[in-house]
Amino acid sequence: MTKSKTIVLVHGMFVNNNSWSEWESYLQQKGFTVYAPPNPGHEGDPYRLRKNLHYELVNTGFVDVVTKIARFIDRLPEKPLVIGHSMAGLAVQKLLDLDKVYAAVSISGAPPKNVLPPLSTVKTIWPAVNFFTLKKYYLGSRDWYNKAFFNTLPRTEQDKAYNLVAVTESRKTIRETLLKSFSNVNFKKPHQPILFIGGGKDAIFPPELTKKIAHKYQDPNSKTDVKIFDDKSHFICGEKGWQDVADYILDWYENL
Repeated sequence: MTKSKTIVLVHGMFVNNNSWSEWESYLQQKGFTVYAPPNPGHEGDPYRLRKNLHYELVNTGFVDVVTKIARFIDRLPEKPLVIGHSMAGLAVQKLLDLDKVYAAVSISGAPPKNVLPPLSTVKTIWPAVNFFTLKKYYLGSRDWYNKAFFNTLPRTEQDKAYNLVAVTESRKTIRETLLKSFSNVNFKKPHQPILFIGGGKDAIFPPELTKKIAHKYQDPNSKTDVKIFDDKSHFICGEKGWQDVADYILDWYENL
C-alpha cells in the first residue's frame, strides 16, 4: 500500500489549531498535504476566544471532538497520518480504534478512561475539571499555564506563549475523557502503527504516564513505539526545538 502523504494535526485543550501553524508550514515543506482543523468552539484568534466565549464551546465534549475529526477524515482521499497533542493524543487513540488512520502519533497524550493517571496529573487538571462549579467553561490563568504548560520557558517567553495560544476551554470535554465509556481504548485489538511521544519535564502528563499508556497495547503484530524527549514540557509542540520532535515523527513514519 502506498504510504499516505496526508497529515491531520489535532490540537488539545486550552489551545486551538493556531498552535499548529508552524508545524503546518514545516510539514508542507516536507511534501505533505497538511490539515489542522479547529475543534468545535475553537475557531478564531486566541485573543478573541479569551475575550468572547465561542457559541459552540460549552456544548463541546470529547465525543464531539472525535466525531468531527472522524467525519473530516472520511472526506479525505486517503487515510492520513494523524498527530494529536494532549487531549488530542487520546483522540488519536480513539481514531486508531475506529480504523480511521494510516498511522498515529500521540504527543504528551491524555490517558484513556481505562488508564489511571498519577495524582500529580489530577492536581494539575483539577481547576479545569472542577465538578463543584456551575461554570461550564474554564480559562487558565497565566500562572496556571506557566506551571502546567510553560514550565521550561523563561518568564518573558511564558508571557508571549500565553498571548499566542491560550484559549477558553469547555469543561464538558475534559469531564467526558474521565467519565464517558467512549473514552476507553481497546488495547487488545490489532491496530495501525502508533507512536507515543512524551516530555521528560511535562507537568500535566509525565513521561511515566506516556510509557504506561503505550505499554497497555497487547497485539504482538501491531507496532507501538515510545520516545521521551527529556528536556521538553507539555508545550513540547511550541517550545524551542519542536522541529526535532517533528523530524523524529517523520523519520519514524518513513521507516514504517
